[in-house]
Amino acid sequence: MAIKMIIGTIGGLGLFLFGMDMIADALNKAAGRKLKNFLSALTKNSFIAVLVGTMVTVLIQSSSATTVIVIGFVNAGLLTLKQAIGVIFGANIGTTITAWIVSAIGIEGFNIEYIALPAIGIGFVIRILVKNQKIKDAGNFLLGLGILFVGIVFMEEAFSGLKENKTIQDFLIMLGENPLLGALAGMLVTAVIQSSSAFITIIQIMALKEVFGTDWDLVLRITIPFILGSNIGTTITAQLAAIRTNRNSRRAAMSHTLFNIIGVAYILPLTVLGWYPAFVKWVTPFPLTQSTIMVYMAVSHSIFNIVNTIVFLPLVGLLEYIVMKIIPLKKEEMLQMPVVLEEHLLSTPLLAIEQVRREILRMVKTCREAVNNACDGLMNGDAKKFDTARKNEKLTDDFQYEITIYLAKLTSKELDKELSLGTPVLLHTVNDLERIGDHAVNIVEIAERKISNKILFSNGAEIEVSHLRIEVNQMFEHILKAFENNDPEAAKLSLVNENNLNRMQRDFRRNHVQRMNQKVCTAESGLIFIDLVDNMEKVGDHLTNIAQSIIGGLQWGQGDEEQSEQSVTV
Repeated sequence: MAIKMIIGTIGGLGLFLFGMDMIADALNKAAGRKLKNFLSALTKNSFIAVLVGTMVTVLIQSSSATTVIVIGFVNAGLLTLKQAIGVIFGANIGTTITAWIVSAIGIEGFNIEYIALPAIGIGFVIRILVKNQKIKDAGNFLLGLGILFVGIVFMEEAFSGLKENKTIQDFLIMLGENPLLGALAGMLVTAVIQSSSAFITIIQIMALKEVFGTDWDLVLRITIPFILGSNIGTTITAQLAAIRTNRNSRRAAMSHTLFNIIGVAYILPLTVLGWYPAFVKWVTPFPLTQSTIMVYMAVSHSIFNIVNTIVFLPLVGLLEYIVMKIIPLKKEEMLQMPVVLEEHLLSTPLLAIEQVRREILRMVKTCREAVNNACDGLMNGDAKKFDTARKNEKLTDDFQYEITIYLAKLTSKELDKELSLGTPVLLHTVNDLERIGDHAVNIVEIAERKISNKILFSNGAEIEVSHLRIEVNQMFEHILKAFENNDPEAAKLSLVNENNLNRMQRDFRRNHVQRMNQKVCTAESGLIFIDLVDNMEKVGDHLTNIAQSIIGGLQWGQGDEEQSEQSVTV
């Protein structure tokens, strides 16, 4: 008996989860890109985010899948943390649809096999014979649905004998009557199988098969804690998805966990007092019996998530604040925050220019980080530095795009002479900085060649790389000071570094040839070294262009037409 129950439960659960995966995969292929575009087009309206999260989860039948997509978007910078929180709220509501679908098997006279077997047959035929991908996806959906229902049939059969087992029945009732233990059990089991829908389906079937007894008021009361706990357990999927992503993605996962933990924390006492089960009975318009117990459980699941969303919707900002306190901003994150250029400041050109300059300063710091990360990775063989450098470079592309669009809008306004002459200079500055990001990626590619071919630099080459880095970093510091303070003298100091870089390029090439003649280094390592030197020198060239623009008159209120024209150096 025990072996039959274990095998039936494992097999049925496996079929249920496999069916859910097939359904999710079919729907993702049929509408995945549209759903993702829909998500990425969200506005800052949290209510709309909740609706979208609900709709997407109803379609793909998995709150975990929706949350993973959201975390991916946050990681890519397509969604803000606040937007992501709203979508996650909606995903919690959308996932309750599975419990409602499963509830149909409790209806008297309803035989789930009448749906399961035809769905498998029709779905399989479509999958095998049809070539049109959209129709094939529909076949996969039917096949997945049928397999899911067959899994339910196996679990029904496995649990049917449990009502005769007084020991198991007493144990489950004991767990449920202690709401804290029931919630903990629901959380742990759901965390293991990573599907709240699957766990709640198991509890619904057990209730239908009288595993919890036949006192239906008691059954409802003791199953609610299991359902509440499963809402916490399902957040483990988001936490796992957030591993190896950026900190903002981890914040989105943390908001999912906190949302459910806090919700359970205030609903669980209401369950102990009997108020929550009473409310579920009050809103459900038919008697509580064996044939309706599954519906009552679905109602309790939906009400929890809907009420929790209503409670938290006005508090999205507070939840975001709490999450930011738990996972605070690091210094390097400040550089990676989205470009912020307020449209309403376009009507005040001087203020608009000031915020452009502020973002350009962040862009300079990002470029410096990109170059340093690339060089660190090259010298230390640290692949994580390569990933960071590439992210820095992507951010410089974002800066260039946003600032260019913003300045184009600004030039359509009526500007005074100084601003109209200075705006093209800012565009050239942004373009130079974007090119520095490209050179950082070039250095990453050089470093990857060095590592993959197991090439080592000689001591002399390593010392020369160190000298190059010192000059480039000093140059960045002078540019930052010059740009921030409109300081031509600081800009002139950077030209000294540029002269040093040009001299180093010539000397280091000559030194390389000498090392090759002395058999100190190989021709292959020499090529990589020369590529590195050339890219560092080009970084200096682009910083020189920026320095010359500052020297030439990029000082609002102080320049003249002749100076501004001289400043456009590329």
